[in-house]
Amino acid sequence: MADSKTGSGGASASSPPPPAARNAGGAGAGSIEARGPAARSTTAGGAAPRGVVVSARPDPLGYLGDEIADLRARHLYRPLHVMTGSQAVRTVMDGRPVISLSSNNYLGLATHPHLVSAALDAVRDLGVGSGAVRTIAGTMELHEELERRLAAFKHTEAVLTFQSGFTANSGVIPTITGERDLIVSDELNHASIIDGVRLSKASRAVYPHRDVDGLATVLREARAKGGPDGAYGHVLVITDGVFSMDGDIAPLPGICEVAERYGAGVMVDDAHASGVLGRNGRGTVDHFDLHGRVDIQVGTLSKAVGVLGGYVAGRQHLRDYLVQRSRPILFSTSHPPAVVAACLAAIDILEQEPERIERLWDNTRFFKAGLQALGFDTGVSETPITPVIVRDSEKAGRMSDRLLELGIFAQAVVYPTVALDRARLRTIVTSEHSRDQLQECLDGFAMVGREIGVI
Repeated sequence: MADSKTGSGGASASSPPPPAARNAGGAGAGSIEARGPAARSTTAGGAAPRGVVVSARPDPLGYLGDEIADLRARHLYRPLHVMTGSQAVRTVMDGRPVISLSSNNYLGLATHPHLVSAALDAVRDLGVGSGAVRTIAGTMELHEELERRLAAFKHTEAVLTFQSGFTANSGVIPTITGERDLIVSDELNHASIIDGVRLSKASRAVYPHRDVDGLATVLREARAKGGPDGAYGHVLVITDGVFSMDGDIAPLPGICEVAERYGAGVMVDDAHASGVLGRNGRGTVDHFDLHGRVDIQVGTLSKAVGVLGGYVAGRQHLRDYLVQRSRPILFSTSHPPAVVAACLAAIDILEQEPERIERLWDNTRFFKAGLQALGFDTGVSETPITPVIVRDSEKAGRMSDRLLELGIFAQAVVYPTVALDRARLRTIVTSEHSRDQLQECLDGFAMVGREIGVI
């Protein structure tokens, strides 16, 4: 399984407290603390904010400051951009009015009045929190209703919701696989799948990206040779439905055929297909008409659905087992009522307003064609995720910054999210962009791409 190394927020090495903070008492050398407004910050220069406690002992996390410096030097440090206002096409980012091309709000549901009204009603009627984990006192009637609606929407026996799509993968994969099993994963699967696999005690294998023949080779060898303790008990093939950085679609029919040939189960993470592919946004299984042939479908409620959360769709016994053994279900509080109610309202919109998905795809075709006509490398994208591949991290950062100056927010994506030589600006259009807005963005990309020498 390919590793990825995440950057962390840093802290600098500590400096001694000022003389006013020293005293002869206390717990002894190395634990003298400076308190209040006279305390000095452990970072370079300046006083610490009022109330902050600064220790005189060496900072055991000081090395993170060096890691941050290294990230900056290699143009891999990514500051957080701060949005003022709602997650809309036109918003304010870092104090600038912008057209956003970096939101997962595919269908504009994050601000849809029906969802907002449902959330407010739930807060008034049921409060702001669920108050417990699902297995104690945190299963409300709304949770069960949402899961019934999602199961009907996905044409499966049952659904179990999780706190996020990431949590769904990390809560399902290690729960249903064990030491005598094998997990076979696409090499470009999402980090949440990779982490879920790492949490499992199962053996693991990786097949080349979207390569059905390569998958067949892995499965054939696995069945022939077995694992360290003999034949594998269960084999599970896992793929993204839509790959989040390149926007290409998994060859799901071929994956299902090969998995069936070698007696393996299939799990699909449809985070970026939910609300985008299939009838009314039902995902890749519906897109390819593979109902009944995919054993586990993971979906998200945080992207096209516009709210927050993830879910697992499949057989009733899958749901029942996860309720009993999945650690995020057992040890993490369930969704608050407002989130659940808004998700229910979003299903209403998906079922009643298919024209939103039609607009999404019309906008996708227009914008993708425009970028390609300008000479940008958009890779192998087949969906509203359209990367502008720059390759060099420094150029990607400069391009993103320059576009922001022009009122266009298109975030640079660099290592470890993508490979070091695959830096890019990942763009996502939505159903809510107007043609004039998209043309304005294309004009900005043309100007900046020529300035920086990308086209």
